Amino acid sequence: MSELTLAQLPSVIAGNLLEIGAVALRPNEPFTWTSGIISPIYCDNRLTMGYPAIRDTIAEGFATLVRAHYPDAEVIAGTATAGIPHAAWVAQKLNLPMAYIRDKAKGHGKQNLIEGRIAPGQKVVVIEDLISTGGSSLKAALAVKEAGAEVCGVLAIFTYQFVQAEQAFADAGIPLRTLSNYSALVEEARKQGTISDDQVSLLQSWRESPQTFGK
Repeated sequence: MSELTLAQLPSVIAGNLLEIGAVALRPNEPFTWTSGIISPIYCDNRLTMGYPAIRDTIAEGFATLVRAHYPDAEVIAGTATAGIPHAAWVAQKLNLPMAYIRDKAKGHGKQNLIEGRIAPGQKVVVIEDLISTGGSSLKAALAVKEAGAEVCGVLAIFTYQFVQAEQAFADAGIPLRTLSNYSALVEEARKQGTISDDQVSLLQSWRESPQTFGK
């Protein structure tokens, strides 16, 4: 990964996700998400854990983003559960402490929402695997803020680039940066010949209006 620039990352990561089947595109046979949204894409970034070279590219990509944009970061915090392993690998590369944020407080003991140590005033980078609406990632970031720490930004492997998510992060005043995105993925799939030019238009229309896709 050391030879890659930040500008190269979106297409490289998109290619990696397609290669291992972490992302599947089916514009003519769409998936149905649990939310009820009809979607031509399904993303499972947990599969990256099983591919050492790819997970290292992701970790180095995150580390490069931290060095470039948040050089004063003091803690790397992963979101439960998919962000946890990536946060650990990034923290190791940067020689920084690591913590993770539960989706809800533990029901026993100290009832922790944050596991590990995040002290008031510390600068924290939150690691996520996937951004859809951004709700769960922002919830995690706000938990860090409520602990008295400063959220430098949220980093994720992939985003669907929904306007709703971009607006939510902007409204919260929390920077969002991702290694790859929906546009880069569609372009990479087109280059590989796994989707046609006609399907590219269909895929683009979904991102612009996911609620009405397939209706």
